[in-house]
Formats: sequence, C-alpha cells, structure tokens
Amino acid sequence: MSEVVQVERHADVALIKVDNPPVNALGLAMRAGLLRAFREAEADAAVRAVVLVCAGRTFMAGADIKEFGKPPQAPSLPEVVEAIEASTKPSVAVIHGTALGGGLEVALACHYRIARADAQVGLPEVKIGLLPGAGGTQRLPRLAGVGRALEMIVSGNPVKAPQALEYGILDELVDGDLTEAGLAYARRLLDEGRGPRRTGERQVQGDAALIAAKHAEVQKRMPGLFSPLRCVAAVEAATRLPLAEGLKRERELFQECLESPQRAALIHAFFAEREAAKIAGLPADTPVREVRTAAVIGGGTMGVGIALCFANVGIPVKLLEVDGAALDRALQRARATYQASVERGSLTSDAMEKRLGLIQGVLDYAALADVDLVIEAVFESLEVKRQVFERLDAVCKPSAILASNTSSLDLDAIAAFTRRPQDVVGLHFFSPANVMRLLEVVRGRETCAEVLASAMQLGKRLKKVAVAVGVCDGFVGNRMIFQYGRQAEFLLEEGASPAQVDAALRDFGMAMGPLAVRDLSGLDISHAIRERQRPGLEPGQTLPTVLDHLYAAGMLGQKTGAGFYLYPQGSRTPQDNPALPAMLEQAAAARGITRQPVSAEHIVERCLFALVNEAARILDEGIAQRASDVDLIFLNGYGFPAWRGGPLFHADRLGLDHVLQRIREFHQRFGAWWEPAPLLERLVAEGRRFADL
Repeated sequence: MSEVVQVERHADVALIKVDNPPVNALGLAMRAGLLRAFREAEADAAVRAVVLVCAGRTFMAGADIKEFGKPPQAPSLPEVVEAIEASTKPSVAVIHGTALGGGLEVALACHYRIARADAQVGLPEVKIGLLPGAGGTQRLPRLAGVGRALEMIVSGNPVKAPQALEYGILDELVDGDLTEAGLAYARRLLDEGRGPRRTGERQVQGDAALIAAKHAEVQKRMPGLFSPLRCVAAVEAATRLPLAEGLKRERELFQECLESPQRAALIHAFFAEREAAKIAGLPADTPVREVRTAAVIGGGTMGVGIALCFANVGIPVKLLEVDGAALDRALQRARATYQASVERGSLTSDAMEKRLGLIQGVLDYAALADVDLVIEAVFESLEVKRQVFERLDAVCKPSAILASNTSSLDLDAIAAFTRRPQDVVGLHFFSPANVMRLLEVVRGRETCAEVLASAMQLGKRLKKVAVAVGVCDGFVGNRMIFQYGRQAEFLLEEGASPAQVDAALRDFGMAMGPLAVRDLSGLDISHAIRERQRPGLEPGQTLPTVLDHLYAAGMLGQKTGAGFYLYPQGSRTPQDNPALPAMLEQAAAARGITRQPVSAEHIVERCLFALVNEAARILDEGIAQRASDVDLIFLNGYGFPAWRGGPLFHADRLGLDHVLQRIREFHQRFGAWWEPAPLLERLVAEGRRFADL
C-alpha cells in the first residue's frame, strides 16, 4: 500500500486516509494508492461502506504540478475515478479546504459528498488552457444542472460549500472531526439501507438554448480563447450522450486542449505566479513584520481603492485627507463602490457595512502613530512626496513600514526624505486598486530584507499577484508601456488612425488599445510624465508631438470629452475626433514624412517588439529578476492576453532571431529608440531564449 494512501477498518466501514502534503495533489503515488485502496475495500466481504478523508489543510487540490508536461503514467485519473464510481459499496467523500480539479472529480465519483461549511469546490482547468478530463464535464451537470455546471467549468471559479449544497453537489455540511463525521455519515447510510448512488447514472436535462447562449457569451467575452468553447462542447455532450460516450467525447476535447499552443502559455503563467514569490537573496525564513493595522494617505480614486483592499481582507485601515470635505468625498466613494457590488449581488449589505466599519477617516497625521503600515497615494510630485514622508517619519512608530504607491518616481529619493530608508518600500497598485491583481513591490537601494519580505507577504494577504522589482523610471510595467505607447503615437503620425491602432492590438488579444487606455487615464498625466522625462532623453531619441497638440488644445481624454477620440455628451464610447487629422498632418510635416497606410501586422510588431526590447534591457539591468516576472506583470496589470503567455513568452515562441531581425530593421528606419538591447543580441547569438535565463 502506498504511504500516501492508507486504509483502516472501522467495523464494517473502510476508512481511506490520504496524506500527501502540502495539498494532497493527485500525483502517480496518490492515484495508484487510491485505486488499490478502493479495490481492496471492494474485495473485502466484511466492508459495507467506504469513507475517503484527507489529512492536512485541504482535500485534494488537483493535479500534481510536478507532472505537468511529462508523459502520463498509469493509472490515469479517469481510470481511478471510474473504479471509485463503479464500486458496489457506498462511498463518502469528506471535503475540507478545497476540492479542485481532479480532487472534485474524485469526490464526484464517490456516491455521497459531505463538507465543512468553509470548504470550496471547483473545476479550474480552463485557467490553464484545459478542461476537466476525468469526468467533471459529464458528472457535474448531472448534479448541479447544465447552467450551473457551465458557469463553474467555463469560469473555473470555485463555489463555497453552502452554495455547492444548494446546487446538489454536496449532500450535507458538517463540523468537528472529519473522520468522525465521515464515519457517522457512512453508518447512517447503512442504517437507512442506502447503497451506491452513482452520479454517472443520473439523467441530465438538456437545454439547447442555454448552451447556445453560453457559446455566444464565450465568443464575445473571451475572444481568441481555445479551451472555454471546448468546455461548453463537453457539457453539451453530457446532455446528448450516454455517460460512456460523453466521457469519450470529453477526452477527445481534453486532448485538443492539451495540444493547443494556448495551454503552454497558460501553464507558463501559472508557474510564473509561483516563481515570483521566490526572490534571490531573500531566504524563505526571513522574518516579517505583522500588519494588523494600516493607513492610506490620499482619498482619491487610487487611495480609496487601496483602502478597500485592506478592508476586503479584514485589516482596519485609516484614510487620511487634508480637509473634512475631501474626506467626506473619499468615504462616500468607498461606500458607492461597495454599494455597486451589493447591487450586482456580489456582496451582501451586512458585509458592506462590516467592511466600511474597518475604514476610519482621519484628518491628522498624529492619528497614524500606531499603524503598522502606511501607503502614500498622493499626487505624483517629488515635492509633495517629500512633505508626506517627512510627516510620516516624524509620527509613525519605529517599526512601521512606510510605502509609496508612486508609479514612476525615484523610490530612493523618496526614502531619503526619511531617517529610516530601510523601512521604505514601493507598493505600486494598479487602478482600480480594489480590482486589479497586480502589485509591483519596489525594492529601494536601502530597503531591508525584512520589509521586502513583509511587503511580499502583504501582497499575498491582499490577494494580489506581488512581483518584486527594482528602482528605475516606471519600474518594470510603466517603463515598458512608455515604449509601447510612444510607438502607438508614432504610428498615428506615420499614417494610422487611433481606431486602426487599437483594433490591431485588440485583435492580437489586448484588453484595450493603447490610445483608448490613454484617453481613459487622462492625457494630462501622460503629458506630465513626458515633460518630466524629456530632459533625460538620449541623443536621437525624438518624441512624437501629437500628444503635445492634444494637450495644448485642452483635449485630455474622456475627462474633457475629447482626446485621441471624441466622447460626445459624456459618452464612454469612442468616436473619431475630427480635430485629430490636422494635428497628425502637422506632426508628420514636422518630422518631414508623408502619412501612408499602415498594416495591422506592422502595428502589432512595432508596439509589441518595443515591449520586448525594453524588457531585455530591464532584465539586463536587474530591475526584474526573471523573464516570467515581466510576463506576469503584463498579464495582470496591462491586459496582455493570458493565452499568449506574456510579451517575452510570446517573443520566445515567435523566435528571438526573427524578433531581433525586425528590431534591427526598425532601428535602421526609425532611429535611436530601436537600438537592439544587448541581452537580446546575446541570446540570439547563443541560440538561447528568455526562458533559458
């Protein structure tokens, strides 16, 4: 018997105990152990029922990631699942923590399922470009119905145990000792004379209209994604085919997903998130400072969003503003944000009031004397930052972490405004802060290891994807996006329209086009950053001038009703700006060029290869630790399509020799901005990829 799976006899009940830390992943030893254990129980005439329980903090949390990309080894999970369901003795899965992916498929094969009230169940395979491949798409609709099964499988999001009970996935919620609860439930089954109840033998009610609607929704909301449509097709098979044929169809669709290039990209993103937590020179056992209370300076959109992040995870937070009117507006903004969630049904009124109760408005820096962490979210000016950090240095306790949300300013200069630069760190949230997952954790020259480790742990606690970066103008994400946006503007001056540029990049998979993003964030912000950067430009690094023309005309984007696009009467739907063509002709004339048609392929290459070239410089300078960190930043903060894996994964897939060739051509045609990054040249010369770094 495998050590990770053991069997105990409790009178006429076989107790199968799984212990495969840390998350009871369904690796080869687990699968073999489960199959042997259930077969042993089936063969034992004295056993009348079976209970499956897991040790540790969770039930089975899915596949073993160590096996990703390796040839499959028998027994396969479908073989194990089919053996469990075929048993002639009633089986009970006792769920705690999470039952995800293959873990839920094992539980669905058991004849009954009970769970702790705080457990969660789900089938998240779609998030790595796959679909449930061990019967999940066939059994879940038989329990929860087609609509709920489609929602769970296509989104990949788990549901909490009370909801799973309502759906019919679970039979009962329990508390107390898991083993005792499982044995008691099995005893009750036997006393009541209840035998096996096989999920696969249930009928599923087909709903062609519902399936068609989901298919259309996926095509609209997830354009370009491969696996979600296969998930829909697999669930549809459950409504049309007997179980055996449905399982066969599921495996066919699973294999299609397995062979899709998107799977590799999504698995790259999956591993990138785990790698980002590992920081060179920062041991895993580095002490951390506990953050029990926090404060945010500034009650604008960003400051309020950051405060909500703390309230959402139960951390009391003080929100400081300069006067009562501004503070009232900030607190009202917080309430309005939560109220919108209540109206959508994603938050209860009680939960809203509880979270709002954690946000305390204050007007005096003295009120921050006892907080464990302060995040500054004020105007992007070093002088304004200096005033804030000098005040914080004077009032905050010695162990407090002082953080800046600056998106591009010199964190080392900010730290120097204090007498404790070792306690200063950058926490760069992305807007809206309470929604966006990315958090750039900026390590200053003097940021101590304890503060860096504390910031990374805080990011995880806030349910963010925290990525450590170094100090430079724009850090990683914004430094790269400066190049991306600059090329978009050059393309306008060369002959493209805003709609063409944005459409080309949306068709590539970006969530929004770069010019629509600029209009949304405000062209005054873009202009201020450019003016700050202008004195530091290298010889030959000319700038496009269309932004200057728009700024001079007071066209600052959505906030003024016009920018790269027109937004009549407060509309958020972009229309052509009739004033723009003359500005572009003027800009082209100043460059001595004639505007000409530009292809979508050229637009995509210009913008994306600018990202790749700058990322290579960032890696060479040590601003980012690894290529996958760069990809993670763009996947979670800038709308880069997850199914392409990130800009550097995408470049590896295209071939770095091709990317470098095009960059050299652009360098010859368009000048200094396109000087090839030395790291990119070295990688091509050595026949290596970004993934090899």
